Amino acid sequence: MTKIAIVEDDEYLRKEIILTFKKKGYLVSGISSFVAPERDILDLQPDLVVLDINLPGKSGFELCKWLKARTSFPILILTARDKLNDELTALGLGADDFLIKPCHPDRLLARAGRLLQTYGKVKNIIQCGELSLDTDTYKLVLKDRHRILTETEGKILRLLMEKHPQLVSHKELLSGVWGTEEFIDENILQVNMTRLRKSLGEMGLEGIVMTIRGQGYNLEVSDL
Repeated sequence: MTKIAIVEDDEYLRKEIILTFKKKGYLVSGISSFVAPERDILDLQPDLVVLDINLPGKSGFELCKWLKARTSFPILILTARDKLNDELTALGLGADDFLIKPCHPDRLLARAGRLLQTYGKVKNIIQCGELSLDTDTYKLVLKDRHRILTETEGKILRLLMEKHPQLVSHKELLSGVWGTEEFIDENILQVNMTRLRKSLGEMGLEGIVMTIRGQGYNLEVSDL
């Protein structure tokens, strides 16, 4: 079911927006604490965030920038601020749409539906435990940590995530990453596996790629 997070500090309005989406069959959660809203949003793993700008603590602008650097879901700004500069600032920080409240429920649903449809067509996310990999950009995300992998690193990790918890053989990796196992020096796999492990280590993910001697590799993500 499609999950939507509503980030709005006005309790009455938050409940009203939640009800609007629930009536259309969405699974909706409201963020009611603003001590660490970014963590609360990530924990929900939403498909869409509806975000106000005027919030206690971090502003919606700050949250938008923070989330866009670490996630792949769309953000729809819904705010009472009606200045062009506010809209341009939000869009410049990565927001996908901007609506001024009060907003007719049908307009809100239409805009949200468009974003979900657009992202549904282009988003290609693989999930493995708490790890998420965008296979279009090779952006790896774990909670509040993220890293853009090289194409080769991304292709290797994609195969490991797709087959998890099974082992991926050397031949499967050579064929899957380089298109063939013929005329490819297996040392190239070891070199790139070392690079991948270094990138993962910089995210605090040392040791999740396990070597099965003489057979291949697999992932160990149960402790993440």
